[in-house]
Amino acid sequence: MSSDSAAPLQLASGQPVMSIGGFNGTDPAPTLAQFERYVADHQIHYFIGANSHSFGGGSGAAAQITAWVQAHFTAKTVGGETVYDLTSPTSAG
Repeated sequence: MSSDSAAPLQLASGQPVMSIGGFNGTDPAPTLAQFERYVADHQIHYFIGANSHSFGGGSGAAAQITAWVQAHFTAKTVGGETVYDLTSPTSAG
């Protein structure tokens, strides 16, 4: 989720929202290894999946993170958005 996509969610929820890949999804922060560590340490609970509004996706590290999440967690649709619960890996994860 890029910063421009994260901002409305943070404002609406009042909860912290971390963008993946900076403003447009191309910055290498966080790395896949850092993201995996955050998930293992239960610091990240949900991931908003890639869609036409530029959630997830991006390139470089952002694309790697999106692919890792898609491979290890189950997608659910919530309010028209694809959401992954990072506290509940799939059996293949």
